[in-house]
Amino acid sequence: MAVSLSKRDLEELRPWVDKTVKKVLGFSEQTVVTAALNCVSKGMDQTKTVENLKPFLDESAPNFVEQLYSAVSEVKARSKHRKRTFKQSEDGEEVKVAKKPKLPIPEEDEPNIPVLNTQPSPGQLTEQQIKEMMASARRAIEARKEQLSTLPQTGPPPPPAATPGLVPPHMSSIPPMVEMNTSQALMNEALEKAKKAAEIQARIQATLNKQPGLLGANMPGLNVARMQGMQSSKPTPLILDEQGRTVDATGKAIQLTQRMPTLKANIRAKKRQEFKLVQEKAADVISESSKFFDHRVGFGPSDRKKKSFKFHEPGKFQQIAQRIRAKAQLEHLQSEIAQAAKKTGISSATKLALITPKKATSQDDIPEVEWWDAYILPGESYSNWNKTVTKDEQGNDTEEKFANLTCFIEHPQQIKPPADPNKPVELPVFLTKKERKKLRRQTRREAEKEMTEKIRLGLEAPPEPKVRLANLMRVLGNEAVQDPTKVEAHVRAQMAKRQKQHEEANAARKLTTEQRRDKKLKKITEDTSLGVFVSVYRVRDLSSPSKKFKVEANCNQLQMTGFVVLYRDVNVVVVEGGPKQQRKFKRLMLSRIKWTDEKRTKDDDDDDDSDDETERKRDNKCCLVWEGTVKNRAFGTVKFKACPTEKIAREQFRNHGVEHYWDLAHSESIIEASND
Repeated sequence: MAVSLSKRDLEELRPWVDKTVKKVLGFSEQTVVTAALNCVSKGMDQTKTVENLKPFLDESAPNFVEQLYSAVSEVKARSKHRKRTFKQSEDGEEVKVAKKPKLPIPEEDEPNIPVLNTQPSPGQLTEQQIKEMMASARRAIEARKEQLSTLPQTGPPPPPAATPGLVPPHMSSIPPMVEMNTSQALMNEALEKAKKAAEIQARIQATLNKQPGLLGANMPGLNVARMQGMQSSKPTPLILDEQGRTVDATGKAIQLTQRMPTLKANIRAKKRQEFKLVQEKAADVISESSKFFDHRVGFGPSDRKKKSFKFHEPGKFQQIAQRIRAKAQLEHLQSEIAQAAKKTGISSATKLALITPKKATSQDDIPEVEWWDAYILPGESYSNWNKTVTKDEQGNDTEEKFANLTCFIEHPQQIKPPADPNKPVELPVFLTKKERKKLRRQTRREAEKEMTEKIRLGLEAPPEPKVRLANLMRVLGNEAVQDPTKVEAHVRAQMAKRQKQHEEANAARKLTTEQRRDKKLKKITEDTSLGVFVSVYRVRDLSSPSKKFKVEANCNQLQMTGFVVLYRDVNVVVVEGGPKQQRKFKRLMLSRIKWTDEKRTKDDDDDDDSDDETERKRDNKCCLVWEGTVKNRAFGTVKFKACPTEKIAREQFRNHGVEHYWDLAHSESIIEASND
């Protein structure tokens, strides 16, 4: 039968268990009481409880466990009806029920175990008490023997002195021989019981050492520290040697447990003190033993200095202000002097004087030492390049090679190319048609949900029903039947109102002319701050006005800059802009414009056109000479310039600092003409 009790029931059962253990063992033993209550609290059955308590009680364990579980059953039954203190009678009145007595122990159920005649000790018997009891018993026996040996054998012996606690008073009238035998038997019985008690106590201590789990932590009210104090009767004596150290019984030094502080402030203070001692010790060791220790290096304090106010000296900021004012005044004077020198022409003379060499030199003159070697060589010639004579501290001559050379290497600072952007370029995210539809649907759903919530809260009025001629009868119902003309007019007015609102919303969203122009310009304009893309085209014949207009109009529309030089058989077109603009203009020049299509009139065919001119127009074409990037723009708005000679054409490009464009285009035209 497995029963488990609550904490309250176990506390109620504890006195009964203590009393029963005292009757079984002859003395009170709290370890047995705790073990028995622990078995009950864990819900063990009687068999397992007998196995756990048998080392303590021996043969009395089954009888004790049976009584224990019968008491547990009574406590369990009483705990169920603890709250029901009133009982309803047959007449409907409440009658108070008498409480049951607390666990009576019948006399016939008490264990039949011999008990000592002496008064039971209030606590556990120690070995010293048992020895004293046995010594007193021996002394009483010896005294009794001496009394018996001194008595005459003929007469009746005098009554013996009653030994307290050993010989009962009803045996005083027994004859001497019988009395002696009886006292001897009682003494032997007392000695046996004392030995048995000592054996039981030793067995209990051994069992507790082997089975510490029997006194588990699940037992309510169990104090482990108190149990340990019960097992050890006396504290360990403190033994000190001549030096004041704590030693054990063998004379070996012991390290006592030191009390550690619990407050954070005390812990930090103790750590600081220990660190200070260790640092001082390390400094002493370094200064004494280390041969590499530098005595000039001092050990600073381990603690950080407290922060204090740092006051400025009086007049410090006044001096700084005076220096700033003097510097500004000096810059103003320098600017005035520079302007005056510029007006009088002194500045140009000083610049010429600076760049004029000190002595006249010709290209054929060979210097004794090159300028790049002058810094390294010790002298002014290459004769003593491999040695340098210097004097040391003692005055002796020493030779050094290349004294100005060091082991250091100069690494030039890395500069980012101007075309690389400072920030990483973020690519735009383009949605598919399906994703755009889904996003539009979600946005509309959210807007409709918000409008519904506002209408539900009463913040906005609900919209009128959307009535059309198609759903007129379904929406209005009886009203449409009663007065159809009035209802139709009302529906048409609603339709006109919705149409007007729609048109007004479209007109409000419509961009103005300036906004449309700005939008187109923003779409076309590109950022050329990091680099300008340049393309150079060469056209054999650019005399057609329509083709001139196309080139100029596309340059202006694409917000490009450039220059067009018109020369015989070499017409150079230079355009500057962004990569997107260059792609569009390249497609115009190489694909869209048909350079060989010419509309000629009949008069021109009959009179003016010659065979050479027809062949030239038929072979007219455009080719890309060069494309690349430059740092800055060289031209402004696109302009056309007709040049009669090659020198004038090259001069136009030289004025803008890009004459190499003309050289490249003209050289290709000459090579092409020679190949033809």
